[in-house]
Amino acid sequence: MARTRPAPARLAPPGWLTAGLRPRDAPVPWAAAARAAVALAVPLAVGTATGRTGYGALVSMGALSGVIGDTADAYRMRVFNIAVPQLFGALGVLLGTQVHGSGWTAVAALTVVALVSGMISSIGAVASVSGLLLLLDAVVGAGLPMPPPWWLPPALLLLGGLLVLALTLLAWPLRGGTPERAVVADTYRAVAGLLESAGTPDYEDRRRALTQSLNDSYDLLLARRARRHGRSATLVRLLAQLNALIPVVEGTAAAHLRPPDLGPLPAAYPAAVRELADAVGRGGGAGRGGQAPPSVLPELPEPRGPSTRALAEAIGHAATVVREAAPDPYGSADRLGHPAGLRVRTGRAARSLLLSGASWRYGLRLALCIGLAQVLVSVIAVPRSYWVSLTVTFVLKPDFGSVFSRAVLRALGTAAGLLVAIPVLAEVPHGWWDVPVMAALATLIPVLSAKGYAFQTAAITPVILMLSDLLNHQGFHLVAPRLYDSLIGCGIALLAGYLLWPESWHTRIGDRLADAVQDTASYVTLAFTTAPGRDEPARARYRRRLYRDLSAVRSEFQRALTEPPPVGARAQAWWPLVIAVERIVDTTTATRVRIEHGAPVPTPAEVALVTRELSDLAEALRTGAPLPPDGGPDALAPDCALARLHHEVHAARSVAAG
Repeated sequence: MARTRPAPARLAPPGWLTAGLRPRDAPVPWAAAARAAVALAVPLAVGTATGRTGYGALVSMGALSGVIGDTADAYRMRVFNIAVPQLFGALGVLLGTQVHGSGWTAVAALTVVALVSGMISSIGAVASVSGLLLLLDAVVGAGLPMPPPWWLPPALLLLGGLLVLALTLLAWPLRGGTPERAVVADTYRAVAGLLESAGTPDYEDRRRALTQSLNDSYDLLLARRARRHGRSATLVRLLAQLNALIPVVEGTAAAHLRPPDLGPLPAAYPAAVRELADAVGRGGGAGRGGQAPPSVLPELPEPRGPSTRALAEAIGHAATVVREAAPDPYGSADRLGHPAGLRVRTGRAARSLLLSGASWRYGLRLALCIGLAQVLVSVIAVPRSYWVSLTVTFVLKPDFGSVFSRAVLRALGTAAGLLVAIPVLAEVPHGWWDVPVMAALATLIPVLSAKGYAFQTAAITPVILMLSDLLNHQGFHLVAPRLYDSLIGCGIALLAGYLLWPESWHTRIGDRLADAVQDTASYVTLAFTTAPGRDEPARARYRRRLYRDLSAVRSEFQRALTEPPPVGARAQAWWPLVIAVERIVDTTTATRVRIEHGAPVPTPAEVALVTRELSDLAEALRTGAPLPPDGGPDALAPDCALARLHHEVHAARSVAAG
C-alpha cells in the first residue's frame, strides 16, 4: 500500500500580526451614525448653497473631530469629551497657520507642539484626544493654506465641533439620567451573569467582564460627581445602589469556591439580582409622591454554609437600597470615596505632566518622530507632505495599542480606504453630489470605528480625502500621494518610534506585574489582620483599586501580545501568571467573606507565610533573581482557613519559576 504523504503545512501570518484585523463584535451605533451623517454633510450643503465650499469643508473637519471624540455615554461627559478636545484643536490650527510656509521654523514649531501633545496625552482619555487634536490640527494648519483672517479657520473648526455637540445633546431633556441608570443596571446584570457562572469554567471571563463594567460605572458616576458633589439626589442614589452591589460581588467570589458537595448555586440568586437590575433601570427608588415602593425582598432559598449566607445577606441589603425612597439611606455613597476637588485634581494632573517619566518618554518619542518627518519633507519634495506627520501622529497615539501593529494596520486601513476614495474622487462631480456622498461615507465612521483601528482608518481615509479635495481641488491626483505619505509616516514610526526606541525592547510589563503582586500581598495583609466589620471602607477602597490595577495590567499584557518577538513572546510566557494573580485576589476576597460568616480565622503566622511568598514573587519579577524556596503546596494544613489561598499562591510561584 502506498504511503500517503502528509499535507504540506499552510503558511499563515503570526497571530500577533493578524489580531487587529479581526473585527470586534460590537452593535451598530445607529444614533451615532445618523449624527455623523448630518454633522459632516450639512456644512457641505450650506457651503455649496452659499458658494463657500472651502468654509463648509473646514466646518466638516471640525465635525469629524467631534464625531471621533464622541465616545462617552452620559450627556455631561459628552459635553466634556467633545468640547475640551475641540478647544485644543482650534489652538492647534491657530499655531499651525502662524508657521505655514516658514520652512525650518515650521519644523521646530511642530516638534515642540509634538512634545507638548505627547506629554498631555499621557494624563488620561480626554487629555489623550485633546493632545491628538492639538497636533493634528497644527500639522494641517502648517501644511494647508487657510482662508484669512487668522481667526477664521479655528472658528470654523469649533463650529463643526459645536454642531456635533448640539446634535448629541438633542435628547438630553428627554433622557437626562438614562445613561447613568443604564450603566448601573448593566453592572447588576453582569453580577447576575457572574453568579450563573459560579463554579464553572466561564467564571473567569465573566469576572473580567464585571470588572470592566464596574470600572465604567464608577468612572461615569464619579466623574460627574466631581462637578456636582452632593447636589444631585439621582446621582447619589445611583452611587449608593452601585456601592450596595460590592458585597454581592464579594459573596459571588465566595460562592464560586463553595464546596462541590453543596451542589450548584441555586438559580434564585442570579434571578434576584436580575430583578434588581430591572428595578435600577426603571429608576428604582422613590415612587409616586416621593413615597418608597413596597420593600419586597427577593425570595431566596435557605443558605447552606458561609458563602451562600453572605450572598443572601448582600442581596437583601442591595434590594433594600435599590427600593428605598431616600437617595442614600445608609450613607453608603462615600463607601468607596469620591473624587478630590477640582484644584487638587488639577495639581495632580500638572505633576503627572511635568514630573512623570512616562509623560516625558512619550512626549520625546512623538517629538522625535514628528521632527524627523518634518525634516524629511523639508529636504525632499514630498507631495501633500503634511500627511506624513498626520500618519505618525495617529500611529504613535498612546492608547491605540502596539506601535508596530498600529503601523501595519494603518497602512492596510489606508489602502482599503483608498479603494473607496478612488471612484469617489474620480467620478463624483463637485457640487451638490458631494453632500449625499459625504453623508454615506460619514455613517461608516462610527460603525467601523467600533470594529477596530484598521477599520476606523479605512472609514476616515475617504472622508479626509474628500475634504482635502474641496480645499485643494486636486481630485484623483490626491490618491497616490496619500498612499506614499502614509507609507513614509508608517516607516518613520516603525523605525524611530519602535525599532530604534529602547523602550520597545525593554518592556515595563514585568514591573507592572511585580507591582500588582506586591499590592496583592498588601491586600492579603489588610484582609486578614483586622477584625470582621472593622475598617471595611478602607478594605473596599483598596480592593476596588487593586481590581482596577489588575484590569490595567491585563490590558497592558494584551497590548504586548500584539508586539513581535521578543516582547510578544515574553508577554505570552507571563500571561498565565497574570491570570494566577487575578485568581489570588479573588480567593482572598472569597476567604475574607467566608471568615466574616463563620469560617475559621487564620493565625498571624499563616497570614505572614502567604504574604511573604507573594512579596518574594514580586521581588523576583522585579529583579529577575531566582525565587527562594517556599514550603510547598502542603505548607498549610488542608483545614486551614488560608489553605485554598496558599494553593493559588504556590501555583503562581510555580508558573513564574517554570
